[in-house]
Formats: sequence, structure tokens, C-alpha cells
Amino acid sequence: MYMAEVELILAAPRGYCAGVDRAVETVEQALKLQGAPVYVRKQIVHNLHVVADLETRGAIFVDDVTDVPEGATVVFSAHGVAPTVHSGAEQRSLTVIDATCPLVTKVHNEAKRYDAAGYHMVLIGHAEHEEVVGTMGEAPGAMTLVEHAAEVASLPDFPEGQPLAYLTQTTLSVDETRGIIEALTHRFPWIESPEKSDICYATSNRQAAVKELAKVTELVLVIGSANSSNSCRLVEVARDAGVDSYLIEDESEIDPTWIGDRTKIGITSGASAPERLVLGVIEWFRDRSDGINVSELETVHEDVAFQLPRPIRRALAMVAVEPVTKDL
Repeated sequence: MYMAEVELILAAPRGYCAGVDRAVETVEQALKLQGAPVYVRKQIVHNLHVVADLETRGAIFVDDVTDVPEGATVVFSAHGVAPTVHSGAEQRSLTVIDATCPLVTKVHNEAKRYDAAGYHMVLIGHAEHEEVVGTMGEAPGAMTLVEHAAEVASLPDFPEGQPLAYLTQTTLSVDETRGIIEALTHRFPWIESPEKSDICYATSNRQAAVKELAKVTELVLVIGSANSSNSCRLVEVARDAGVDSYLIEDESEIDPTWIGDRTKIGITSGASAPERLVLGVIEWFRDRSDGINVSELETVHEDVAFQLPRPIRRALAMVAVEPVTKDL
């Protein structure tokens, strides 16, 4: 299929967030500092391209700490882990480099504080998502998972004197989560909320950018993996705004029939998708059209950055101060 001139409008912000950038760099630096192999529990971030690239450099991804040789180093993914995972690593004498996103750590800390104070918590999130599994592991006996607003009606009849609070997965749809929170506060008016929203800045910003993108385009392509919660939510946000939208791993998954005679195409990427995948999609259009005009629609400027985990910072500092020796 050959197309007439196409206008490509890129959402900004898009792609890597600070937590993903930190997690990926953590594995990269671990490989540089200690050499291959470096073991990583689960996918460091939910993107197949990132995982495959790190595997070629010597990262070995495992499902559980029991798959890591005793005494070896293991990196925990950006999604966070339950306390039982930490204790399992300790029992195997593993050196742990925890790349949990600081914003996920915030939710874990909230869960621990509420649990210590005798609260029951409602966690808004997706069952089996690694972040949810890790958060629920902080207080498995004091937390109930809710995925949709309709499920609120089937929650137990907590007495009004029962301390109650809600937490959320960090990568949810802002609009859908708002509906669940409204249902919770309607049924349990005394339910407490986190001091600051648990949905992370990057998730909110990328969804807001897609809403603006949907106003000026006829189709929105979202680059990301199918197991990436925030990427899937971007597709939903675009569709809810009235624009056709599809999730693609990379340019090889673009179906030309989606485009038809459309000439204004929006492109964005999930928080775990590297920018090189966006460039690949642009080249796909360049190779199949009479010409392309690429512009960027910026809704907010992001300048958030997180420090690398302490073990990596210490190792880098030690390398920096090693004396330089010269052959005489």
C-alpha cells in the first residue's frame, strides 16, 4: 500500500519515564561494573525490545529468586516485589539491587503505614499485574483488590468504625480510576485517600497528551508491549476520545488497512518503550508515502529524574576514585 503525503503528530511527553530510565540504566550499569551475567527477577520493565536488548548484553531474566544461583546478584524490576521476595533472596545469600520505581515504593510505604495503624485497604488495580502482586504482599490479610467500579457494590459491609483507605496501582487510567474512587467514597464516605494520588506523573501526563492528540488526528498508534499496563491504557484513552487506536510492539505490526485514506496520524509510546521504536514507525511511513510531515504536540514538559539504586551509586563512586596507574 502506498500513501499520499501523511502528517505524523507525536505526543509529548511519550516513552521512557524516570522510573523506567532508572531501572534500565540499573541493569546496564550492573553489567558494566560486574560483567555478565546479571540476573533480573521478571522483566525489568514491560517491553520486549528492552528485555531482548539487555539479554544480548548478558542479563538473565528469571521468574523467581530460586532461579538465581546462591550468592549471585539479582536486580528487582521497576514494578516492586512483596516482602517474601526479599526474604527469599536473603535466604539464598543473594546481593539485591532493588530497581523498584520510587513512586511504586511510595505505595508500598503507604500500605505498610495503613496496615500498622489497623486499616483495611482497597487496592485499585489489575489482578496478577506484578506491581499489584508486590503491593498486596505488604499486607495480604488487610487488602482487597478492586478492578472495576461495579465491584465496589460486592465489597464487604465494612462498619463505619472500621478504618478504611484506598490505594491505586500507579499505571491506571486516570478517568477509570476516578470512577472507582467515586463509587468507593459513595459507599464508604469515611474512606481515606493517599495524601497524593498514587497514579504516577508519567501515566497522567501521557494520558493527557493522548487526549490532546486525539483532538487533531484521525488515528493514534501506541507503541508498547501488550503486558504494559500504561501502554494499554493509552489505547483506551484515545478510543474513549473518539479516535481509532491500536497498540503495536513496533513498526512491523502496523496494518496498512488501519490507515486507509487518513492523513493525520498520532503517534505515542508507553512509559517503557524506547524512543528508537518511535523512529522506526516514522521510517515505516516515510518508506510508504509521497512524503511525511513530522511535528510534536507538547502538553507538558517533564524533567523528573531519579537517583540510581544505592549499590550502583556506591560502585560507580568507587570506580571514580580508583587511582590511575602508569607503566614506568
